[in-house]
Formats: sequence, C-alpha cells, structure tokens
Amino acid sequence: MKSAKLPWAISAVLLTLVIAMTYMFILSGSVEKSKDGRTAILLSSDEKDFVLTEMRGFLETVQEITVALSNDDLKAVAKLATASGKATLGGVPAPLMAKLPLEFKSLGIETHTEFDKLADVAKTAKTTNEVTARLGQLMLNCTGCHAGYKLKIESGPQK
Repeated sequence: MKSAKLPWAISAVLLTLVIAMTYMFILSGSVEKSKDGRTAILLSSDEKDFVLTEMRGFLETVQEITVALSNDDLKAVAKLATASGKATLGGVPAPLMAKLPLEFKSLGIETHTEFDKLADVAKTAKTTNEVTARLGQLMLNCTGCHAGYKLKIESGPQK
C-alpha cells in the first residue's frame, strides 16, 4: 500500500510546481507595485525598448489615422489601421512574454484587434464621425494601459 502512495505524492508535488510556474510565468509576470499605484513591469533595457517601440508604433498609427480622417480619406484609415492589426502580432521574444502580466498581454492583443475593427468600420463608414468614434474606443486601451502600467528596468543581481 505504501508504494502506491509515492506516485500520488510525486504527482501532487509536480502538479503544484506546474501551477506555481504557470502563475509566475504566464499570469502574474515580473511585476511590482509602484509608488504611483500603477503596476511596474520589470524588464531588461532591451525588453523595455521593444515594448516602447510597439507602443510608439501604435501612437504613430493613431497620428497618421487622425491626419487621414481630417482629409476624409477613409481608404487610408483602413490601410493604416490594418497595418497595426492582429496580422502584426508575433515576434515577441518568449522571455519577454513571460515577464508581462496576463492582463497587459490581453490588452495588447485587444489593441491589435481594435485596429482591425477600426479598419472594418473605415471600409464601410459613410462619414468620418463613425470612424472617429471607433478610434476613440481604441484609444481607451492606450489610456487604460498607461494609467495602469509603467515599465521599469529590473535591477540585476546585487554584489
């Protein structure tokens, strides 16, 4: 009877480790609370640059879309929005993905999806007002992310 308990005990320990690692590397990420109440995501300098480059790309696209809207050029809006849509997902290094909390990753994916929705609206809209409203909806992701998160360079091993 004792020999039958050992595999169960080993299985329980392994399951606990898998759950703990899933929480640490997929759900919670590498984070700490910052003094301003936001969640600080701890990244290397290169990882921080990668994330900021993606965010800057979003901002540049929004700026170009705003200009296209001011020119009533819905075709350009659709093209620009598609260029920041879900088709551009991927290429995020696995170690970086592990450091990002699940909610942050979800917000990033949702933002790409919102660009695709904006492109769809621009293709069928009769007026720029419809597209501008959709752009405003997309911008809620941007403001929400910046209100809830900040990027911080992780400190290395202490000597």
